[in-house]
Amino acid sequence: MSSCAALVVAAGRGSRFGGSVPKQYADLAGQPVIRHTLWALLAHPEIVAVQPVIHPDDHALFADAAKGLPVLPAVFGGATRQESVRLGLSALSECAPDLVLVHDGARPRVAAGVIDRVVGALKRSAAGVIPVIPVSETLKRIDTGSRITETVARQNIVRAQTPQGFQFAALKEAHERAAGQSLTDDAAVMEASGHPVMTVAGDIDNIKITGTEDLLRVAELMRETRTGIGFDVHRFGSGDGITLGGVLIPMDKALVGHSDADVVLHAATDAILGALGDGDIGLHFPPSDPAYKGAPSRMFLEFAMARLRTQAGELKHLDITVICERPKISPLRDALRASIAEIAGVTVGRVSVKATTTEGLGFTGRGEGIACQALATVQAFPISD
Repeated sequence: MSSCAALVVAAGRGSRFGGSVPKQYADLAGQPVIRHTLWALLAHPEIVAVQPVIHPDDHALFADAAKGLPVLPAVFGGATRQESVRLGLSALSECAPDLVLVHDGARPRVAAGVIDRVVGALKRSAAGVIPVIPVSETLKRIDTGSRITETVARQNIVRAQTPQGFQFAALKEAHERAAGQSLTDDAAVMEASGHPVMTVAGDIDNIKITGTEDLLRVAELMRETRTGIGFDVHRFGSGDGITLGGVLIPMDKALVGHSDADVVLHAATDAILGALGDGDIGLHFPPSDPAYKGAPSRMFLEFAMARLRTQAGELKHLDITVICERPKISPLRDALRASIAEIAGVTVGRVSVKATTTEGLGFTGRGEGIACQALATVQAFPISD
């Protein structure tokens, strides 16, 4: 069985990106770009080792970005990408893999399917394989004055991506032969040595981060749409009013609970926390803690929304169903929606409030309390590894 290693080239300075750190260390969903890249390669079952190649000035940045990841010790790259790859291949010689994938450190969203296609073609005896995507725009050649000099036919023209895959020994030898030349990628190095390089389908979302706009595009692609369900129940006790959705409703009873027993906001809070995989209201606000005795439940929903925002998340919709015989929710619906939206910091159009009864069945049918269920739809970055 062929063994496959990955070489991650991250020694560039990214001058077009700007910012205080090179682009491979820019923040993406709470982690450096290169950590996402490394993790994507490490997670693939075909890859047995990952060899990073970094700039000498970035040693501390890389150590922090790769903390806890089982990658090989980073090696320093050279003045050009071509030299960096050659040095990385030399470091990989100890592993002596049969196959090697060369991947850009600033290309964090490589899909497992792309790796599958590259490795699969290599195992069918290809010397080199690169993923490509077709060119859909009309191509123009211009002069130094920005004047069009030629329209270039796009037939058989494709855009190359990484990871580019090769037979390890052949690529290492080709790089040694090409030392001193100026070639743009590893496929060109192999071509210069007379090796045929094949192509497989790439992925339009396998974006190489060059400018800040690319970082924003990748960040948006990394958002996940998630749903969470919340459910809560409180019984009636003596009193002169209840709070639902942050709205005080006069009544000849009160809801019993450690806080203000706002069953609507409790369910909504749990729904959002559930969508984030972030525990529940009891975990963050234990009923045994006297600090929350009689506390307004809006603080719980505000907390859940703050947790959502730490993942650059957004509440897309909150669907709430109140289950009770009384009070009648229909006359209160608009006030509840407005209050919940204000607490969550969203528009009213993103909040739905409905009501139902249990036709006289169960504790709600007997008028002993109120139940509520909530379904939250959020878009957020996944919690990082």
